[in-house]
Amino acid sequence: MPQDYYDPRDRYEERDAYAPSQRERSGASRSRDREYDAPRRPKKKKRRSAARTACLVLLYVAAVIGSSVLLACIGWTAAGDVLALNKEYKEVTFTVSPGEDFDSVADRMKEEGLIEYKLLFNIFASVTRKKDSVAAGTYSLNTDMDYRALLAGVRANSANRSQVQVTIPEGYNIDQIFALLVEKGVAHSVDELEEAAANHDYAFSFLEDIPLGNYRRLEGYLMPDTYTFYTPHDPVLALNKLMVYFDSQMTEDLMSQVESSGYTLHEILTIASLIEREATSTDRTEVSAVIHNRLKNTSATQGLLQVDATLVYINGGKEPTEADKSIDSPYNTYKYPGLPPTPIANPGMEAIVAALHPADSKNYYYALGDDDVHHFFKTYDQLQKFIASQERYKG
Repeated sequence: MPQDYYDPRDRYEERDAYAPSQRERSGASRSRDREYDAPRRPKKKKRRSAARTACLVLLYVAAVIGSSVLLACIGWTAAGDVLALNKEYKEVTFTVSPGEDFDSVADRMKEEGLIEYKLLFNIFASVTRKKDSVAAGTYSLNTDMDYRALLAGVRANSANRSQVQVTIPEGYNIDQIFALLVEKGVAHSVDELEEAAANHDYAFSFLEDIPLGNYRRLEGYLMPDTYTFYTPHDPVLALNKLMVYFDSQMTEDLMSQVESSGYTLHEILTIASLIEREATSTDRTEVSAVIHNRLKNTSATQGLLQVDATLVYINGGKEPTEADKSIDSPYNTYKYPGLPPTPIANPGMEAIVAALHPADSKNYYYALGDDDVHHFFKTYDQLQKFIASQERYKG
């Protein structure tokens, strides 16, 4: 190779020639370190490090203690809500609406002061699987009730469920009974009662021959009495309660009397309903005799019962007029002979007994006198003479 040809390795040789040796570098480094370290005071550095460590330890301990205290406070507060501790006593009438979801129930419980933490209440209800047990109804709750008691208190069979006593008077028709049950909070609406009456197939033998579809099919079977209901009460169960009592009152002996009367139970109840709406407590059997006499001897009045109470049933509950006698309805006993198709009211036991055991008389007519007492007559002429003598029929 020519001597003037450039060899790249010559650069390294040249650089290495000027570079200090490893020993020289190490020595120079140690020299610089000694020059730098000379003014330092190692003992003071250790003291600062120890102080800093101590501060960090104290801060850590304080943080742990603070967090523990905070968590303890949160836990105690949460436990107080779950267990109903340290709450000012308050009673609440709490209503769960049909179809209301659990989230809405929890919201309103918080608004009423029964719970403080909705999220915690939701978690508790989920863990205990009680969300689906909440039932529509009105309940008596209070702030002494813990989460478990609150959830148990809004179930269908809860002892905290509000109840109401309702007295159904003798002679109320089905529309009046339904309106009364709604007024007392037993039902939310008349519509739901009509639906339950029309379409639920109740397990009673006396309803077997009455077709579904019309709520008036239960007319006559809703026995008047004083009942205790939940508020609200399941409409089917509410109506069933009335018919259970009716069934209990229709004893074997009484049913035997029905069978020997020549009428069906439905017909006896229809007669009893006419008696209940027309008679007073002192003349039930006399009114019963008039009805029976007209049914048996159709020639006397062409089979027409001519009972004003049937006009009231079809005219909306108003006092009957002469015009009402022309209303085209099978319940119009001035227009159509025989019994109306169903009872016009729900009779009590005294009216039912009177329907089975009319007075022994030959009367076909009766009218209310100025003395507010019914007067009974065998003939139409006797009736007309009496009416002409009474002030209440003049003008």
